[in-house]
Amino acid sequence: MCGRFAMTLPTDAMAQLFGAVPGNDLPDVPSYNVCPTTNIHVVSGEEGQRRLGAMRWGFLPSWYKNLTDGPLLINARAETIAEKPAFRNAARERRCLIPVSGFYEWSKDEKGNRLPWYFSRRDGAPLVFAGIWQGWDKGEALVKSCAIVTCAANNSTGAVHHRMPVVLEPRDWGKWLGEEGHGAAVLMRPAAEDVLQFHRVGREVNSNRTSGAQLIEEIAA
Repeated sequence: MCGRFAMTLPTDAMAQLFGAVPGNDLPDVPSYNVCPTTNIHVVSGEEGQRRLGAMRWGFLPSWYKNLTDGPLLINARAETIAEKPAFRNAARERRCLIPVSGFYEWSKDEKGNRLPWYFSRRDGAPLVFAGIWQGWDKGEALVKSCAIVTCAANNSTGAVHHRMPVVLEPRDWGKWLGEEGHGAAVLMRPAAEDVLQFHRVGREVNSNRTSGAQLIEEIAA
C-alpha cells in the first residue's frame, strides 16, 4: 500500500525528465506530506504526446455518483487489476506515471503504535510509480483521477510493510504508457532489492495537517 508521499522536484525539472508538456494547473512543490484526494503530478500519454498534469489521487469508477460515493481507491493491486471492474479498462487503455521524491509506510511497535518510515531511491533520482487514470464526468466539471499500482513487497521493504508501489525504471516508462506496444503487465513486479533505501522519521507525519522538510529527516529507530 502507498498512502502518503513527498514531492520536491520542481515542475520544470519533472517536465524535462519525462519529455512532457506541463499543464497550467499543477500542484505546488515542494510538498512533504501529499495525501489522498489531493491533486498530484501525473504523466500521461495523450494524442501522441506525454503530458504532465494534475489528477486527483483517488480513482473514481464510472458508476460513482459523487466524489465520496464508494471506497477511496488510492491503490490498485497488480494481482487483480486486470479483473476488477473499477480498474480493468484503465489498466488496458489509460496507464500513467506518478513521480514522487519518496513515500511513507508504517510499522507497529509492541504497543501497537504506528511508526513511520520514509522510502526513497538509493541513487537519489525521483521514484516513478506505475499508475492508472480515467476521467469522471458526474460533477460540474470533468475530474481526472488516478491510483497507484501496488504489488507484494520485496524482501527489504517487507521488513516494514507487505505491499509496495510498482516502481518503474526509465527504460520501462514508454512500455507502461503504451508507447512500445503490448507487454506492460510484466512490469508489475517488486523493485530490485538495491533500488530503495528507508529510514525512520518522526510521528508528526502521522497527521495529514503537518508539512515541512523535517518530516523526511531521519530519527533513531
